[in-house]
Parts: sequence; structure tokens; C-alpha cells
Amino acid sequence: MTTNTNTTRAHSTGTARLEFAQSAPKAFRALIAFDAAAREGLDPALVELIQIRASHLNHCAYCLHMHTNDARKAGESEDRLHMVAVWREARRFFTEREQAALALTEAITLVADAGVPDDVYAQAASLFDERELAQVLALICTINTWNRVALSTAKVAGTDER
Repeated sequence: MTTNTNTTRAHSTGTARLEFAQSAPKAFRALIAFDAAAREGLDPALVELIQIRASHLNHCAYCLHMHTNDARKAGESEDRLHMVAVWREARRFFTEREQAALALTEAITLVADAGVPDDVYAQAASLFDERELAQVLALICTINTWNRVALSTAKVAGTDER
């Protein structure tokens, strides 16, 4: 394996992992653009809740750290941040729309397990108009992609370069 010190870094096991943004700049910029388009018009608190829940499910510490910090900076309460992982048992902390988006996030993130159940989709569709629902779907897709990039390249929590 040939390594370029500008585009690789050592993983905790000593294995070199590439720097995605440097190694695939067009793909990276396209993902940033997709992410920005997906967020457009959505409540910033909802955006962060979706990103946090998907990051929990994907075990992506890098993205979880980044999005919980972003949520705090945007004024999100510690109580709600702590309850995202167990939102079904803590429904009073979340609006009906947030609960529907969290359920949809789980179904799409874990799509290989059971698909997207009709009742989960129908609940989200009843609470979001078509444009909003499409935005939520796009956002769930982008955070899952970001999680997979971060996990594949062994991004380390707490090292967000933004």
C-alpha cells in the first residue's frame, strides 16, 4: 500500500486511514452541498436531534460529539440531549413532530433490519408537508453518509476541524 502523508493518518491500530476531504474533494464538496440542501427550511433543533439519533445508532462518536456540541451552541437543553437515545421512554421532552422524525431516523438508519414500516412513514407524513418530509429524508440520508465516512476513516471524537 502506498501512502501519501497529506491524505492519510494513522488509526489507533496503526493502520493508515485516508483524509476523505483531501482524497476525494469533489465527493466531499458534493456531500456538503447535499447536507446544506437537506437542512434548508428545517428547524435547527430538529436537524440536530436527527443527526444525534442516527449517530447513536451508527456508533459514530465523532459525529455524536460534533452534533451534541452544535445543539448546545444552538441553545438545546442538556435534558433533551440526554434523552435522545431513549426518546420513546421520554416522550414529554419531544414534540410529536420530533418523535415522528426520530422514529423515521431509526427506521431509515436501520433500514436493513425491517425496512421503513408503513406506520412510521405514515406518522411522519401526517406531521410534515411533502417538502418538509423530503427534507427530513434527505437529512437522514446525509447524516448516515457522514457517519459512514467518519467511521470508515476512523475520525476521532473531539477533533472536529470546522
